[in-house]
Amino acid sequence: MRNRILTAAATVLLAAVGIVTVTTTADAATVQPGTPYVLVNRNSGKALDVYNLATGDGAAINQYTRNDGAWQQWKFLDSGSGWYRVQSVHSGKVLDLPSSTDGIQLVQNADRNDARQQFRLADSAGGHVRLINRSSGKALEVWEWSTADGARVSQYQDLDGANQQWQLVALTTAARTFTNPIKRGGPDPWLQHHNGYYYLATTTWNSTVTMRRATTLAGLASAADQVIFNLAGRANGCCNMWAPEFHLINGRWYFYYTAGQNVSDYNPTQRLHVLESAGTDPMGPYTFKADLGNEWALDASVLKVGSNLYLMGTYNAGGSYGQSNFIQRLSNPYTLTGSRVRLSSPTLSWERQTGAVNEGPEPLYHDGKVMVVYSASACWGPDYKLGLLTLTGTDPLNMAHWTKKSTPVFQRSDANGVFAPGHNGFFKSPDGTEDWIVYHANDSAGGGCDMNRSTRAQRFTWNSDGTPNFGTPVRLGVTLTAPSGE
Repeated sequence: MRNRILTAAATVLLAAVGIVTVTTTADAATVQPGTPYVLVNRNSGKALDVYNLATGDGAAINQYTRNDGAWQQWKFLDSGSGWYRVQSVHSGKVLDLPSSTDGIQLVQNADRNDARQQFRLADSAGGHVRLINRSSGKALEVWEWSTADGARVSQYQDLDGANQQWQLVALTTAARTFTNPIKRGGPDPWLQHHNGYYYLATTTWNSTVTMRRATTLAGLASAADQVIFNLAGRANGCCNMWAPEFHLINGRWYFYYTAGQNVSDYNPTQRLHVLESAGTDPMGPYTFKADLGNEWALDASVLKVGSNLYLMGTYNAGGSYGQSNFIQRLSNPYTLTGSRVRLSSPTLSWERQTGAVNEGPEPLYHDGKVMVVYSASACWGPDYKLGLLTLTGTDPLNMAHWTKKSTPVFQRSDANGVFAPGHNGFFKSPDGTEDWIVYHANDSAGGGCDMNRSTRAQRFTWNSDGTPNFGTPVRLGVTLTAPSGE
C-alpha cells in the first residue's frame, strides 16, 4: 500500500510543476488479433493466469508463475477504435471487470463485447503496456504489489506503476506437434473441433456419459473427463455406455450412444439412445430425448444425403448375414421413420477374421461423393479393420446402390505395433484445410475388445478417384505435426 501512495504522490508532484502525463495508444505493443500472448507483470514477473484452470463464467483471473500453458495464453479480439477483448485460449472466455470499484476481482465471462470487457493498450517504459478498461477508465494491476502465486488481478486508478505494467510476449508460431495416444483407455472415440476446441467422447462402460476438451490435440491427453449426463436410474439404458457420437444438427448437438440394463450384460439389452443439447456447446447441458428402437443395436451414427437424415448402426440381421450394418430414415434427429434396411454384411474373408462382423458405420463426404467407412472382423481379435462403402446410386436405402470396396482401407501394422485399428470417426483441422481420422487400437496382438484400447489420430489424404487414403496406422510415441490452424 505504501508504494501505491508514493506513486500517487509522485503523479501529483509532476502535475504541480507543469509536467503533464499523456496516455497514448501503445506503439510498442501493437498486437496481432488471433495471436496468443502471455502477459507478464513487470513488478512480479508472473503471468496473467486463469486460476485453477477454470472454464466457467465468473472464474478468477490471478497471477501465477509463467508456464505458457493455454490458461496463460490470451488473444486480442478487435472491438474497433483501438479497443480489444482479451480472450483466454484455455476457456474461450474474455476478461471482465464486474464493476468500476477499485480492487474488484478480474474475472472471465462469456464474450458480450460490452465496455466492461473492452481494453485499450497504453504505452509504459521499456516496451511494457497498461490495459485500460473502457467502462471504468482504470488500469489492470496486481493488487497491493503482490509477488505471490495466486495474487488477484484487479483495477485501480492509472498510475503507471510497475504492478500495472505488462509485457506482451507473443508465442512462437512454430508448428505444434503431438504424439499418440491422445487418450489411454479411450475405446470407440468420437472427436470434433468446434469454436476453438477439440471435443472427445469415448466409451465409459458405466452409467456416465463423459467428454473432455482442449485447445490442442496434444492437450486432450491430459484434459479431464467431465460428466455431461448420468444414465443412472434409467429403466432401459442405465449402464455400460459405449460408442458415443455427437452431431450438430439445426443448431443443437445430438449425442447418440449405446447403453444396456446392467454393466455385465453387453449383448441382449443394448439399445440406441439420443440426448439433445440446450444450445451450441458440445458439453451441454443435455436432456434425454429418445430411445431409438427397442431391439438389440449399437454404434449409432447419422448420415446426411441431400436434405435427408438417416440413422446408421449395427444389428443382428439373422441367418447367414449375422452382425451387419443397417440404415433407416430419420424424420428429425431423434425420430425414426420407415423400415430398417440392411446396409452391409460380412461377406468377404477379411471381414470374418476371428468373428464375422460389420459394425460402426461412419459417414464420410468428399467432392460430392457420399461414403461410409465401417469396422470389420471381430473387435476382440488383432485383425479388426476398416472397410469402405460408396453410394454409387441415388437411394441410400437400397443396398444395391452401395458399392463395397473389395479390400480393407485401414488395418493392423505389425511393423508399427498397431493392432485392431477401428471404430473410427472423422474431423477437420481447425482451419478446415485437412482431413483427420480418429480411431482406437491395441498395442499388441493379444489386446482385447475392452477399456485398454487407446484413442489415436492421424491425418489422411485422398486418392485420385475421390476415395480416402488412410495410409498405415502410426506407431505410438512418434512425433506428428498437429492439425493445421492450431
